Amino acid sequence: MSSSQVKVTDNFQKVQKLQKSSKSPIKWLQPLILLAPAGIWLLLLLVLPTLIILELSLVPGIRPGDLVNPSGFENYIRIIDPIYLQVIWRSLFFAVGTTIICLILGLPIAYWIAQIAPPKWRNLLLLAFVLPLWTSSLLRSYAWITILRPTGLLNSLLTYFGLPTLALLNSNSAVLIGMSYSLLPYMVLILYASLEKLDKGLLEAAADLGANPLQAFFKVTVPQTIIGIAAGSFLVFITAIGDFINPELLGGASSMTVARLIYNQFLGAAQNWGFGSALSSTLILVVSIAIALLIKFGEATPKR
Repeated sequence: MSSSQVKVTDNFQKVQKLQKSSKSPIKWLQPLILLAPAGIWLLLLLVLPTLIILELSLVPGIRPGDLVNPSGFENYIRIIDPIYLQVIWRSLFFAVGTTIICLILGLPIAYWIAQIAPPKWRNLLLLAFVLPLWTSSLLRSYAWITILRPTGLLNSLLTYFGLPTLALLNSNSAVLIGMSYSLLPYMVLILYASLEKLDKGLLEAAADLGANPLQAFFKVTVPQTIIGIAAGSFLVFITAIGDFINPELLGGASSMTVARLIYNQFLGAAQNWGFGSALSSTLILVVSIAIALLIKFGEATPKR
């Protein structure tokens, strides 16, 4: 056997040894060990509580201390009662309305910061939008109560200028204002990340071909940033549909939402954990569908 054949044989044996060593149990255990802390955390604080809620949702009329004996879907059937369907539709209305408002307000703001504002000021402008998130959402809601109440800042200004006052507090409008204010920074940040990568060459080409600014926006800007628009919209929708503080403080008794209804079933006078768990499971399902759509649209390739 020649020396070259010997070298080839030795190299082949080394490759086989490496392959065998890579298939050893230690190699397979390494990623499991790295994932174990996060996996245990998710198992204890997400998976198990969700399974417990799902089990309780199958027990009609269960209260604290009662025996858990799943027996049917009575709690889920109760959800389709017109009274509770109205609460669900109101929650969807707040979530969709907040998403639309944040998109309408956030898109021009993000576009101005990403494309028009001087580069040296962009980080400072983004920081200005993030600053409200440094304070408690409870404090922000109380601030809006101070502004929107009958003797608040807004009506004081309207009275000073001789204009009629507005009864906004304890209304759906107040809830939309508070939720939009709370979630607008998320929309702006996500849209900014997409608009910062906008290809200006395509906008110049569209202008050279005779497109006006509105046509260039819908045919060039929107297709390039559709992933950011979808991601920001779904993030705002998911957060808004589970919001509890703004409807509770700004909406009053007439602005009952799913989150407030769930709270009443667990900690309020109703004390019906089974029905509250059914509502929670339904809300989890809606949020899961929204997340699945977000993942699907997030992986899409923007059209050019």
